[in-house]
Amino acid sequence: MKKVTGIGGILFKSKDPNAMNDWYKTHLGLETSPYGTSFEWRESEDPSKKGITQWAPFAETTKYFEPSAKDFMINYRVDNLEALAEELKKENVTILDTIETYDYGKFLHILDLEGNKIQLWEPID
Repeated sequence: MKKVTGIGGILFKSKDPNAMNDWYKTHLGLETSPYGTSFEWRESEDPSKKGITQWAPFAETTKYFEPSAKDFMINYRVDNLEALAEELKKENVTILDTIETYDYGKFLHILDLEGNKIQLWEPID
């Protein structure tokens, strides 16, 4: 079973997310919104399929990355989140919540060996 298919996003804390968005827009040309920006790409195995990688600054006071004390969280793309969640449970991986489904995909949060919070995302492309 293929587990991770790519990086879905880089999420990080910032003193001023709006200013950070503006700086990256002005100096590096990112097309930002209040949610950061999405980098669109095509899958190498099937170029007809699009994918995105999200770049998003969060307020430095966000509780979203807890229980990790890190200033970042990596989002990994996966193919079958339900099957992966079952496998991770059997492997005694710390699972922080239940799978949540939105119109753009399914999400689950886990902790790695050093307590870094990881977001797993099965996109609905």
